Amino acid sequence: MYLYPLTFILAFAVAWYGVPIARQAALKYGIVDAPDGRLKHQKEPVPYFGGLAIYLAFLMSLAFTFEFRQDVLGIILGGTIVVMLGLIDDFGVLTPWTKLTGQLLAIFVLIKSGIRIEIAALPEWVDLTLTVFWMVGLINAFNLLDIMDGLSAGVGAASATCLLVVALLQGDQTIAVMLVALIGSLLGFLKYNWHPARIYMGDTGAMFIGLLLGAMAMIGKYPSDHPLSLLTPVFILGFPIFDTLFVMYIRYRRGLPILWGSPDHIAIRLRHWGMSVPQIVITSYVATAVVGVIGLMMLSVSLEVGWVLCAGTAGAFLLFTMLLKKVDTRRPGQADVSSSHSEERKAA
Repeated sequence: MYLYPLTFILAFAVAWYGVPIARQAALKYGIVDAPDGRLKHQKEPVPYFGGLAIYLAFLMSLAFTFEFRQDVLGIILGGTIVVMLGLIDDFGVLTPWTKLTGQLLAIFVLIKSGIRIEIAALPEWVDLTLTVFWMVGLINAFNLLDIMDGLSAGVGAASATCLLVVALLQGDQTIAVMLVALIGSLLGFLKYNWHPARIYMGDTGAMFIGLLLGAMAMIGKYPSDHPLSLLTPVFILGFPIFDTLFVMYIRYRRGLPILWGSPDHIAIRLRHWGMSVPQIVITSYVATAVVGVIGLMMLSVSLEVGWVLCAGTAGAFLLFTMLLKKVDTRRPGQADVSSSHSEERKAA
């Protein structure tokens, strides 16, 4: 059991020590997110490169703790691809289609390593199609979620904790160690990303988190007496998925391109309700944990109870959508919302 605390301590320590160094490097070379008065309202420019520190902390903690197997190498290689992609994108030089192509390349590496959705009742081409949609969706979900100090890192850590419970229940030590490394890296980074943030993770960190969680959710096993247990990873990663679908829905209703930046995120709408940034972020952590626990319950409850949990969760999300879409995000005198990157720049 010493392997888990050792991995966590190493990842946390490397991130704790490495994030300030990454911050100084970003400031030195001018890799900062400047306020624009539209989507980004932080008081002064905030450096990127936090995602690079998360990546290095994750990788170094694994290098010192256990040997790599094929699927682990696939995840690391795929993660490295999105990290490099994110670094380039943080300079603002990638188009959405170029970024999508890079993400598909990383997903191809995962599939080649044997990491994919496998549902016995479905033909292989359907499994592969679901794998691509699942991974593209989660990589971009965490990227879209990264619009407020501490939000994406904390939600990622909460989701990773729920996946860790599944790995421990199934006795998968390798995946458990990787999740512990990710949690330690994110918590070490979160010290500097808490409001008011001194550094942002940028696309580098957000896409890396999405790829890791999406891949490890596919590797995990969810045995149960009924097929609804297959929804466990969907529940565990339900909050970023819901935020992405909500933003797409609102932009569609407003006649806006889905990739165009706009203040339609759940977190920004809660800000207009009068909640502070820390209150919104902590509420998001709690929501992630609650939905994740419901996902874990799906592994042990009966089919009938499983349907009740699914219907209740769907109803809660629907009610929340109806309430949030009424929030006016375009009124004058908008409150300060710390944004970690410009969606408008990404969509340009």
